[in-house]
Amino acid sequence: MLPENTRTRQLNGGCASLVDMELFLHYSLIPSLAIILVLSFLQRREHRRQRDDTSYLLGNHFGIIVPLDFVGTFSNRWSYGIAFGATANKVMFLFSEGYQPLQVPQWAQAFVLLIGGMEVGLAYFPFFACLSSEFRLVGSILGFCYSLIWLVVTILQVSQCPHGQFWRRYETVIFYWPSLLCLAFLLGRFLHMFVKALRVRLGWECQAEEKSVLEAHQAAHVKRLLRTPRPREGETTWFQSRIYEWDPCFQFPSRMIGTIVLAFICLYLFIVIEFYMFVLVGDELAVFQGKLESYTASVNQTGPLAPVIPQLKELISVTKGVWVVTILPASLTCVSYLFHILACYRKHIKKLWAGDKHFLPLRFRNPASSESVVAIARYSGWQIAYLLWGYFIIHVVQSLCGMAIMYGLVLPVIHNQALEMLQGLGIGILTTSVVVGLMILQVRIAAGFFLQPKLGSADKQKPLALNNRKAFHNFNYFLFYYNVLLGLGACLSRLLISCILGTWLIARIDRTIMQSGYEGADMGFRAWIGMLYVDHYHTNPVLVSFCHILITDHRERQLQQAIKYCYIDQSAGPRVSARSRTRWLLLQTLINNPSLVKLRKPKSGHSSRQFTQMLMTCSES
Repeated sequence: MLPENTRTRQLNGGCASLVDMELFLHYSLIPSLAIILVLSFLQRREHRRQRDDTSYLLGNHFGIIVPLDFVGTFSNRWSYGIAFGATANKVMFLFSEGYQPLQVPQWAQAFVLLIGGMEVGLAYFPFFACLSSEFRLVGSILGFCYSLIWLVVTILQVSQCPHGQFWRRYETVIFYWPSLLCLAFLLGRFLHMFVKALRVRLGWECQAEEKSVLEAHQAAHVKRLLRTPRPREGETTWFQSRIYEWDPCFQFPSRMIGTIVLAFICLYLFIVIEFYMFVLVGDELAVFQGKLESYTASVNQTGPLAPVIPQLKELISVTKGVWVVTILPASLTCVSYLFHILACYRKHIKKLWAGDKHFLPLRFRNPASSESVVAIARYSGWQIAYLLWGYFIIHVVQSLCGMAIMYGLVLPVIHNQALEMLQGLGIGILTTSVVVGLMILQVRIAAGFFLQPKLGSADKQKPLALNNRKAFHNFNYFLFYYNVLLGLGACLSRLLISCILGTWLIARIDRTIMQSGYEGADMGFRAWIGMLYVDHYHTNPVLVSFCHILITDHRERQLQQAIKYCYIDQSAGPRVSARSRTRWLLLQTLINNPSLVKLRKPKSGHSSRQFTQMLMTCSES
C-alpha cells in the first residue's frame, strides 16, 4: 500500500482540467470590454464638445464608467465588499508574484506586476460597474451573465481537479470555495436588482428618488450636534466601554468594508497556503529523519553524530508541534486587528470632524494634498499586504516564544530534570526581583528623604524641590557605578521590548512602530493618515450638509424661475416662440456688451452676416 500523500499526488498528477484559469482570465477580457462599452454607451456625458471636435460625432454617449466611488459611497457596501472578495484568489497570486503574463528580465518585474494587476482589475471591472450603473435593468442582466460565466468556469475547475496538483486532497476546493460563495452571492444580488428594475419598468413600483448628496446618517449626525447633549440613559456594558459601541449616526464607507472582506479571505488563503507548505516541509523532514535513523542503525549508535541525532529529532518534533499550535493565536491576533482597525478609523475620523488633531504627530497635522490623494489609492492594498506579512511575522515570533517555553519549562520536566529547572527558574526570578526591588527602593528613598514636604494637604505629591542636599549628592555618587551596570540590563530590555512590540504591531497600519520624530519613515502610517484626511475633507457631515443646502436652494430657485416663465407663456396675448425669445435676449445682451460681438464664432449664411453687421453698427452708434 502506498502512503496517502503519494496516492494523492499520483491522482493529482493524472488530472487534466479542461479549464485553464490563467488562460480564461485572458479571454475574459473580451466580454469585460464588451460590457464596459455597452455601459459606457448608455452613460451620458455631462459636457458635450464643440462642433469642431471629432468626439462631437459620438453625441453625449460613451461617458466614463466609475466602478466604485472610493471616497463617498455608503450604499451597496456589502455588495461591493463581496465583489472584492471574489477577486481574492487572483490577489493572492499577485501577492505571491505567481501571476506574470510576460517573461521579462528581473529589473522589469515591477512593470510586469503592474500589467498583471491592471489585467486582473479589468477582468473583474464588470462586477463593480454593473453594481454601480444607473441603468439597473441592463446592468443587472450583464452582471448576472458575467457572474454566471465566472461561476460555471470556477465550478468546472474545482470539480474536474478537486485535489490540485502538488498538495493533499481537496486542495482546489479549500482554495476556491470563498470565491464560489462570493460569485453565488453576486448572482443573487444581480437577480434581485433585475426583479426590482423590472417591476419599476412595468410600473408596479415607484422609481427610487434621485440620490441625495447628503446621506441619512450624515444628516442624523448634524442633528445630534445641534441638539443639547443629554446624559446617557443606563449604564454601558463592558463590551461597549472597552471594545466597540454601535453608533447609528456613523457608517463605514464601501472602501473600508471591501478592504476588510478581502483581507479576511486573503488571510484565510494565506493560512491555508502556509499550512500546505508546512506539510511539504514536514514530509521532507520525515525523509531526513528516516535517513538519520538509517545512519544510526548502520553504525550501531557508535558514530560521532549518534549523540546529536536524538536531540535533532526532538528539535524537529518540537518545532512542528509548536508551529501547528501557534497557528490559532496568530490568526486570531490578525483577525482582532481587522476589527480594531475599523474601531480606530471611526475614532480618528470623528476626532478630525471635531477639529482635534492632537492624536497625530506634529508633522502629520497638515499633510500634502498630493500625498493624501495617493494614500487613498494605496491604503486598501497596503493594508492587506501588511496584514499578511504581519501574520507570518507574528506566527514566527509566537513560535520562537513557544520554543523557549518548551525548552525552558516542558522538556526539563519530561526528561526528569524538573528540580534543576525549578532551581534555575527560582534563581532567575530572585535576581530579577532584587534588581527591580533596588530600583523601587531608590524611588522610595528619593521620595522620603530628598524632597521637601507637601505645600498643602490636598496635594497629590511632593513638590520638585530638593531637601538634604549633602546626603543627596552622596547618594548619587555611590549609586553612579551601580547604575552603569543596571543600565546594561535596561538597554537590553528596551531592545527586547521594542522588538516584541514592533513585530506584534507590524500588521497594524493605523499605529506607527517608529519612535517619535521618525514617523515619516513609516510609509504605511503615512498612507493611513492621508486616507483619513481625504475622507475628512470629502465626507465631513457638516460640510456635506452645507453643500446639500446650497444645491437644494439652487434647484428651488431654478424651479421657481421655470414656473415664472411657464406662467408668462400661458398668459393671454400673442404667443412668442422660444427661438424668437432666445434671439431677442441674445440681441439685448450683445447690444449691452459690444465687446462680445467680436468674440462670437462666425457662421455661414447671408442672414448671419447681416445680423453681425447690424450689431456692429449699433455698437458704433
